[in-house]
Amino acid sequence: MEPKYRFRLYLLTALVLVGCGTLLSRLYEFQILQRSNFVANIPTTHTVTVREPGVRGIIIDRHGVVLAENRGSYEVIFNLEDIYKSWQEQNENTPTVKEIVSGPQGMPTQKESKDIARIVNEWVVPRLSTYGLGGKKFTKAVKVHYETHGGLVPFTYETDLNYSQFAQLAAHSTDLPGVSVTVRPRRTYPYGTLACHLLGKVRQWDKEDIPAEFSGRRMHYQGDERGIEGIELTMNEALQGEGGVRVLVRNEKNKVIALEDYTPPREGAEVQLTIDSRIQYLVENILRRVGRGAVVVMDPNTGEVLAMASVPNFDPNDFVPSITQEKFDRYNKNPAAPFLNRSIAGFMSGSTAKLPTAIAGGLHGSIKHYHKCIGFCQYGKSERSRIRCWKTYGHGSLGMSEAIQRSCNPYFMTLAGSLKSKVMVDTFNLLNLGRPTGIRLPEEQAGIVLGSKQWRREIRPGATLTPADLAQMSIGQSDSLATPLQICGITATIANGGKYYQPRIIREVVGIDPSGEQDIILEDKAQVKVDLLEQGMEKEQLEIIRQGMWLAANKLGGTARAAALKNIEIGAKTGTAQVSKTNLKNSHNAWTTSFAPFESPRYAVTVMVSNGKSGGLVAGALTHLIYRSLFAMEAGLDPRLTKMGVYTGHFEPIEKIELPEGELVTLDIADAGETGNEVGDELFQEGQAVLVKPKTIPLPSFTPQPDEPDGGQ
Repeated sequence: MEPKYRFRLYLLTALVLVGCGTLLSRLYEFQILQRSNFVANIPTTHTVTVREPGVRGIIIDRHGVVLAENRGSYEVIFNLEDIYKSWQEQNENTPTVKEIVSGPQGMPTQKESKDIARIVNEWVVPRLSTYGLGGKKFTKAVKVHYETHGGLVPFTYETDLNYSQFAQLAAHSTDLPGVSVTVRPRRTYPYGTLACHLLGKVRQWDKEDIPAEFSGRRMHYQGDERGIEGIELTMNEALQGEGGVRVLVRNEKNKVIALEDYTPPREGAEVQLTIDSRIQYLVENILRRVGRGAVVVMDPNTGEVLAMASVPNFDPNDFVPSITQEKFDRYNKNPAAPFLNRSIAGFMSGSTAKLPTAIAGGLHGSIKHYHKCIGFCQYGKSERSRIRCWKTYGHGSLGMSEAIQRSCNPYFMTLAGSLKSKVMVDTFNLLNLGRPTGIRLPEEQAGIVLGSKQWRREIRPGATLTPADLAQMSIGQSDSLATPLQICGITATIANGGKYYQPRIIREVVGIDPSGEQDIILEDKAQVKVDLLEQGMEKEQLEIIRQGMWLAANKLGGTARAAALKNIEIGAKTGTAQVSKTNLKNSHNAWTTSFAPFESPRYAVTVMVSNGKSGGLVAGALTHLIYRSLFAMEAGLDPRLTKMGVYTGHFEPIEKIELPEGELVTLDIADAGETGNEVGDELFQEGQAVLVKPKTIPLPSFTPQPDEPDGGQ
């Protein structure tokens, strides 16, 4: 090879070697020495696990009418931690806020923290205005939420978007890191206040409801609504659906780029109640004629509750998704106690207590007891220690049926005296007085039986049952308390021939198993708790009591004549209990408890009205209207259900319920029955106040309040 060519080859080789060396050197620098720097700048993705709420099961009546269901609520939610990170990426300085907090030993100290509310209000909210959603600022609510949940639980900014807003925002949500739209199931009660005390209400979940497995850094939790009253509470476990899980893939800018995995939420069980929504609707409308009261309608042959109404009431829709403080205060500060289910609350029972007293006589051989009523019984030396008959000059000589018909106090007081206290207490307890019935509703009260262990322990510690106490027990005065449901259960027992059925409000609970098949979780069937005939009572003895109730409603001189119907015979018993001699113009509880038709009963109806003048004129007239509605339905009336509004109630005394002309036998005032004022001042005991205890009103979820128009930081 020529020397000049050899030189060129060497030069070319040298250049190649130098180039390769330089390249290798740079590769070594990039891949080895600066590897960590480049890796840190490589675009990455990560997954986020989002827990979605389950779909709550529906509640239906006995015919399948939906009373509680779910609707889709379009909502805007903020993940505050994602918003904070996105702010950091675009801004050098993070706004902070200083506040004085309690330090060690309670000494005040200054704390500096991220001003997440300012970031949201100045950076996110204005950008939402593009979609017609900006404007609301939640300075305090955002701050508290972030301190409590961080990025684990989204902050709900807006609920109930219309579909246009939802679609527009969903299409551009990736432009707003930390802001997303979702469809969340929300509880709704299509008929408003209808059966509100039965259905109850729901609230949003608490921080304590979050399971441990959702405490991770890249997890977001959306909880389930949970029941806090009524069937929503007692059946909460069955109604609550199984939550879903969505695994999202996000890029380095925290934008969602893919859905990696999805397990859809499952619906909870369907709960079918025993009530007939048509009967419930009619009864509630009738009951609005009074300020405070309750009605229970029961099938005496099964123990199924067909209607259970209480006034005043509330709208459970007001609590979904949360209630404003203003609305809650309006309910909570109403002295008429709209949250109280009066159907299962204890009230002085008046002469309805003569029915269990009569049963005690039947069980212990005194059903044929006769007494000459002279207008009072004496339990002390002075006239003030008398317990009078409402008919001041007396009824004369009468037996059990006539005593029930005319509601004669002295008859039952002398009967109780002959039976002695243990027999009376045991019989009242046998008939489920002084203890909860066990119906599947929360906060059911037990009532009070004089002489019972509860009475000696809680009402009159260390007291003994005196003859005067026993007398007042027999006529439902003094400390005697019973719930309308308890009285209705006893009435149903008399109506059906002696069987006390377990009162029931739930028919069945049906879920769906993982294979998609129906799964019956609960099937509540008729259950006889007590059979009076097996306890030793004879049919003839029970018939004497039934005959007395027939006379009370269908013959002149009966105190329940106002309840009577023209073409259908009923059995009834009235009661009037004086709650106070000083408050609310001699406030009374007016009762009528009844069954119909007399020969083949299909309904037992108990009505209780607070501050009604008498059981006959007030509760009896309401009973009449209820039966007219029931039998009109049987004849083909089909009431069209409509949404019912809130009824706030009142404390005005109810003198009489006016009825359509020609529908009632004209009553003389003397035949209206007991007045409730028969107990002498020396023996009178103020009735127990019906208090709304804190546990009766579980605190709901409150709607976060936006800042005032000039809201500051």
